[in-house]
Amino acid sequence: DHNAVDTKLISQNVAKTLVEQIDYLSNIASDFSNFANIGNAKQEQVNLLESLQAVVNLFTMDTSISIRLSAGVSDPVFVMGDKTQMNRLFTNLIRNAVEAVPQHTRAVVDVALNVIDENAVVRITDNGNGIEPSVRDKIFYPNFTTKTSGTGLGLAMCKGIVEQMKGDIWFDTEEGAGTSFFVKLRQSS
Repeated sequence: DHNAVDTKLISQNVAKTLVEQIDYLSNIASDFSNFANIGNAKQEQVNLLESLQAVVNLFTMDTSISIRLSAGVSDPVFVMGDKTQMNRLFTNLIRNAVEAVPQHTRAVVDVALNVIDENAVVRITDNGNGIEPSVRDKIFYPNFTTKTSGTGLGLAMCKGIVEQMKGDIWFDTEEGAGTSFFVKLRQSS
């Protein structure tokens, strides 16, 4: 029966859409709770290189992007902070870097860790279009987003996590050439 097939197809599509919506809503809910929980950070010694490696490894599973981690240090680099939040920070920054790249262009993301004086500096560089001048001073504001889906809490959350760790976050961008985000954290001995 032709109608039965249509109904089955429609209900499958509805189910798929519902699942996507539920995922989307639960992401929003977790974004807000994560944002609210920044103040409850644990203070622990975190091996920064290990954390970065773990996050980068997740992204290497996506064969449509090219990502690499380079470290200008051979010894472990330790910082004080909340390991979960630090993973969230770098996951967010790398995801943003990937999403900054136009469709049909292969995303190339470089993650670098260097030690300058007593500070660990992480740089995440993309090959996207750069950040338009008109939005540069707004991108760390809560609720600011250039994406059609999402909460606009991503970079505000990143800033919150970095500030909780008494660090700095900033970016350097060139229209048409890409953007680098920098996170500077104090090394713990």
